Amino acid sequence: MSVRSVTAEQPEKHLPPSPSHFTASSGQHPRGFGDRVKHIKRKVTTRHGWLGDYDYAWLCMPNLPWRRGKQTRTGPPFYALDSDLPVVLAAASGLQHALAMLAGLITPPIIFANALSLDAQTSAYMISASLIGCGILSLVQMSRLRLFGGYYLGTGLISVVGTSFATLSTANAIFNIMYANGTCPSTVADDGTVTRGPCPDAYGMVLGTSLICSFLEIFMSFIPPRILKRIFPPMVTGTVIVMIGASLIGSSGIPNWGGGSNDCMDRPSSGVFRLCPTTLAPRPLPWGSPEFIGLGFLSFVSIILTELFGSPFLKNISIIVGLAVGCIVAGAAGYIDGSTIKTSPAITFLWVHTFKVRVYPPAILPMLAVYISLAMEAIGDITASAEVSRVPVVGEEFDSRIQGGVLSDGIGGFLSALFTVTPLSIFAQNNGVIAITRCANRTAGRFCCFFLILFGVLGKISGVFLAIPNPVLGGVTTFLFASVAVSGIRVLSYNRFTRRERFILASAISFGFGDLLVPTIFTHFFDGVPNPNKGLQGLLDSITIVLSTPFLMSGLVALVLNLILPEEDSDGDDDDVVEGGDDVEAHPHSVEKEISEGSS
Repeated sequence: MSVRSVTAEQPEKHLPPSPSHFTASSGQHPRGFGDRVKHIKRKVTTRHGWLGDYDYAWLCMPNLPWRRGKQTRTGPPFYALDSDLPVVLAAASGLQHALAMLAGLITPPIIFANALSLDAQTSAYMISASLIGCGILSLVQMSRLRLFGGYYLGTGLISVVGTSFATLSTANAIFNIMYANGTCPSTVADDGTVTRGPCPDAYGMVLGTSLICSFLEIFMSFIPPRILKRIFPPMVTGTVIVMIGASLIGSSGIPNWGGGSNDCMDRPSSGVFRLCPTTLAPRPLPWGSPEFIGLGFLSFVSIILTELFGSPFLKNISIIVGLAVGCIVAGAAGYIDGSTIKTSPAITFLWVHTFKVRVYPPAILPMLAVYISLAMEAIGDITASAEVSRVPVVGEEFDSRIQGGVLSDGIGGFLSALFTVTPLSIFAQNNGVIAITRCANRTAGRFCCFFLILFGVLGKISGVFLAIPNPVLGGVTTFLFASVAVSGIRVLSYNRFTRRERFILASAISFGFGDLLVPTIFTHFFDGVPNPNKGLQGLLDSITIVLSTPFLMSGLVALVLNLILPEEDSDGDDDDVVEGGDDVEAHPHSVEKEISEGSS
């Protein structure tokens, strides 16, 4: 079967397992050392080996209004997991994958650095370490190594990993506790303004706690996938993802859009944070100034215009387009401080800067919950990746991909801590790149990993990312975090929403939205406990972190209620009848539910 024959008009057909795939150039896999040498020679010495027959004009041509009726309706051929890929297409697709996930990779370390008031050199290193770690561990996730007894490591798909957004909300709550109890330094001005001092040790504690908690996800990977999907159905996973996105918009996206998510957001009357991002910036302004909001809005609108008129290539990197347009205007207006670029090293790598890796006991319980959420996200992302890659989404092979992906996710959490990076988990946005480019080939994925490592090694690139003004970053990340919430809404839409499910969702978001809108509600919950010892105080702090983290609290409520509330007989449920006489079969069914039924 030729790879050329599989087009976008046949998405329902699955390709056979990778061992039976044919190459586009020769029709079969090269056998033996001599054949491999000939294959490589043909690859690098012929035009077909470099370019193939891919429609590059379709990939790069903008979607202009007067051309929409003339554009071809058929796309380029579909390149499966192990099919023979032209060198230029593999590199171009890999670069597109890297650029599509770039904004999501640089955002968490920037937010961590801002939350802990770290210096520019440390912040730039954290960005580089994140990029390098993601490139290395993505290679592991794509590998699909057979271990023992039918267990695997990796999915064998283009499953790229990135710094988990789930860690951000939990880490912010952990940092708040550390500053409140004196673990991290802070000063109080005469007018009552609290200024947080640099606290790199807090980041090391998050890394150490993450390292030991990663064994939970490793253990979960050996639980049969069908059981995991029954424990964590779309009702639970969708609620968690929605609250992750919503909480990040409130804690990082919008505050940065207004000028900064640091102490300047409170608009103190004195001190270095009297203006945003600080009074030492090239053009500091009070938080919420129209200039800041306009810069963020420009970046946001650039994303929309790219979606309207951009080529397929640009649509997949619309976030980068928004950052680029915002930075060009901000630079011309004098808002960019280039000192981070000058002070960043030309070449860097892991462990150039290190942190004191220690375990922070109050963070253990929240971090365990984070790894449970990472496993839930991994199951959904692997399912989506398998569908868009046109491989089976039921059966033993698919279950082994789930098992291998969750195991690689857990091991990635362990190794990422050693790489001085917070937990890395599977990213979902690359599925859109596969769908549009019709390239699910792992060679392209390996090029993606190469570009990520290259971006991380070139230290000046991290300095450029760090120089992005807060309003530009805020306008882009608000859209990025909203996309996370929309992904959760999509997962929730898989439910049939009987009375039971509506009750579970209402109960879960009561706590989630309550935490989100009034984040201090549980701050003083244990103030009345008389003279707690150090161990008890650590437990109380741990519970406080869980209570004050929206996605942890809502996910916990949804999980418990889903397990204890009895299932309803939908045949007699009036809620299954909608206006207009449509019966329940018109409603979309859960992909996860169908997979679970097929697997069992």
